[in-house]
This record gives sequence, structure tokens and C-alpha cells, in this order.
Amino acid sequence: MPRVIRVLPAGSADHGHIVDTLILSFDQRQAARGEFACVKGTRVEFEGAGSVRLRMGDVLILDNDSSVEIVAEPEQLLEARAADLPSLARLAWHLGDRHMLVQILPNRLRVRADATIASLLSRLGARVAAIEAPFEPEGGAYTPLHQDDHRHHGANDHHHHHSHEHDHGDAPQGHGTHGLRAPHKAG
Repeated sequence: MPRVIRVLPAGSADHGHIVDTLILSFDQRQAARGEFACVKGTRVEFEGAGSVRLRMGDVLILDNDSSVEIVAEPEQLLEARAADLPSLARLAWHLGDRHMLVQILPNRLRVRADATIASLLSRLGARVAAIEAPFEPEGGAYTPLHQDDHRHHGANDHHHHHSHEHDHGDAPQGHGTHGLRAPHKAG
């Protein structure tokens, strides 16, 4: 079974011969590990480090000189639109304050479907629609985009964390983690 040896960002010119497509959900693209079956039946083994974040259009280079393109699987989302840019920024602020993963588009925001968040957005004046679409949220300050961006830390390097305790009111359970979560075993 071919193994993934490198990840090329979407739009890279030298991606080799693409033989298949691998459709993954957002969670699977965050912690891709294990064996995966592609659309045409190609099976690949991927031992991605926790620092690899796969995005739509990225290409997995395999050890047999072929490659596989990543496609984001459509997911249940909420799409929020606002009357103007300041109102849209206000919506984004409220979502960020609740540590929600947010995809920012030119005139709208997307978050994972959640009844509590839908209600909050509506109360804030947003026009909210339930949609099914690929989810590509912002990575945040602690999320490298690709393996090439990862910097290895030595024993003397320090990560600084801060206390962040306050009431999140309407925040759904499990969203008070600053986006830091245990790796999800894809499979």
C-alpha cells in the first residue's frame, strides 16, 4: 500500500501524477492518520503528524511517485449573513468569544450546525441558513497550515498559555478549549 511522504499545498505546480481523490471531513483533515480508501479505490497509508492540516486541493505525494488530491467533504453548517461589514465583524467576534471554528468568506460566516449558535446569531440580527458545504475554518494562531510550516521545538523551547475563564453563556459544550483538542483518530 502506498504511503504518503509529503503534502503539497493547493495550487503547487509540481504535484506529480494525480491518480485519485481522497474525500475527508474537516476533523479527518486535522488529524489524518491511518489507512484511507480513495474515490477510485486507491488505498493509501498516512501517518501525518498532529501539525499537518490538510485543506481542499492539497496533494498527497505517495512513495510510489503518484499523488492523491484532497477534497473537503460537505458537512452540515450554518451560514450567517449580516446587513453590513461592522455587523458581520460583530458576529465574528461573538463566535470567536465562544471559541467556535469559523470560516470567513467575503460577505458571510460559516460555522458547524448547532441550534444554540443559530439562535444566538439570529438574536444578533444575522440571516442564518442551514447549508451543506465543505468546511474550511480559519486555522488560528496555534494551527500550522502544512507540514512544511511546522517548526520543531527543542527541550528548552517554551509555550506560553494563559488563563481564560469567563462565562460563555450560550456556548455549546466542548467549545471552551481555545481550539486545542486531542487528535481525532481518522479512519
